[in-house]
Amino acid sequence: MRLLAIGLLLALPSLAMAAAEPNTQVPSGSRYYAAASVPDRIVASPSVDPSHGFAVAWRTDGSVQSPLLEIALADDSPAIEGIRQVRAKTQVLQTENGLSHHHRADIDGLQPDTLYVYRVQGNGSWSAWNQLRTLAAADQPLTLLYFGDTQNKNVSHVSRVVRAAQKAAPDARISLFAGDLVSGGDNMDDSEWGEWFAATSWLAQETLVAPAIGNHEYFEEFEDTPQERRVLGRHWPVTFALPGNGANAAAGTSYWFDAQGVRVAVVDGTSALDLGTAKAQAQWLDKVLAGNRQPWTIVLLHQPFYSPREGRENAALRKVLLPVVRRHKVDLVLQGHDHTYGRRGEGQAATPQYVVTVAGPKQYRLSDEARRTMEPVGEDTQLFQVLRVDPQQLRYEARTVTGRLYDAFELKRDGSGSKQRVELQEGRIAPRDCARAQTAKGRTDRCWE
Repeated sequence: MRLLAIGLLLALPSLAMAAAEPNTQVPSGSRYYAAASVPDRIVASPSVDPSHGFAVAWRTDGSVQSPLLEIALADDSPAIEGIRQVRAKTQVLQTENGLSHHHRADIDGLQPDTLYVYRVQGNGSWSAWNQLRTLAAADQPLTLLYFGDTQNKNVSHVSRVVRAAQKAAPDARISLFAGDLVSGGDNMDDSEWGEWFAATSWLAQETLVAPAIGNHEYFEEFEDTPQERRVLGRHWPVTFALPGNGANAAAGTSYWFDAQGVRVAVVDGTSALDLGTAKAQAQWLDKVLAGNRQPWTIVLLHQPFYSPREGRENAALRKVLLPVVRRHKVDLVLQGHDHTYGRRGEGQAATPQYVVTVAGPKQYRLSDEARRTMEPVGEDTQLFQVLRVDPQQLRYEARTVTGRLYDAFELKRDGSGSKQRVELQEGRIAPRDCARAQTAKGRTDRCWE
């Protein structure tokens, strides 16, 4: 019934959407994404050591309390044997779609580089058996996907980016998201999360999803009053089963993990900028990176250190957190927020490389400064990124939603740990600019809504 309803909505005459497309494919007031007794919104995320464990979050209606997750070695036979059961913890959420229960199960004691099947329990029902392979040793090659902001029109526009990424990198083990997964507001927060899960589908269940939090995962309490303040949205703490090893000042929204020779540190840029946690997160990040024994390092956050959009400076990030990134010679800083594409480095140094990208259809315009200081840059383009890593080399590719190569480079590491960047020009398409003077809503600061 759900797929039929979405199909009917997508079949509406184009005239009805000519002015500006809706953000979601369900009308306001619809309960299409209400929780049920059957599990949904299943998402796997990395533990600190994903070679030996991972965690799973999922949702049901209020009839399910502390359900089970079942896991076993994957086999060619449909007879799943040797099943281990893990009891989940449950949290309650009340939204415009009614009451829901959100569950989390943490699985440990697994074997490295081993394919498992797992399923999660509802009320008198189970999910499908999902296949997920644990990560391998640090000397084995690893493929990761990286997405900028999805945020808007997840079903209608983001879903094809996710599908294109899965086709381009079917061997991906980890999926990084740079925040603003949904837009929020308009009393449709839960429906927006429902559409994010509809868009990500099997990617969320069969790769390890590691998201950074964006400003749209927060909300403005007492907006437009002297008491206005930024408050963490209710969905974030229950939607993902993330490692609990972040900075104390940003507990639950910052974390780190190791993945086959890569240390990934996830920072809460919104909290750093708006809630005064920049110094505390910098101290935490300094310790995380100082203890790193992996050959590669990635820092993931929402707001960029160097913004490609006009009028955004993020000075607190550059003043407090950027020195930590430089001191520890981070390889990649992966960011979102500015709904354009731009990459820059630190002068002639091979690293860090700072990337801003966007997966969703909301498209801003580049600043003149970005055009002077970043290369390549891009407007009006939905993108996904593929990272392929081994101990000696990290290869980065940005591709458009149609699969065309937009940006590419390699970082090469010698025996002493020194690194060199090699730009890969062959096959790249020309940088893209926005051809529209304004959007359907008459906005000149954006290329598309």
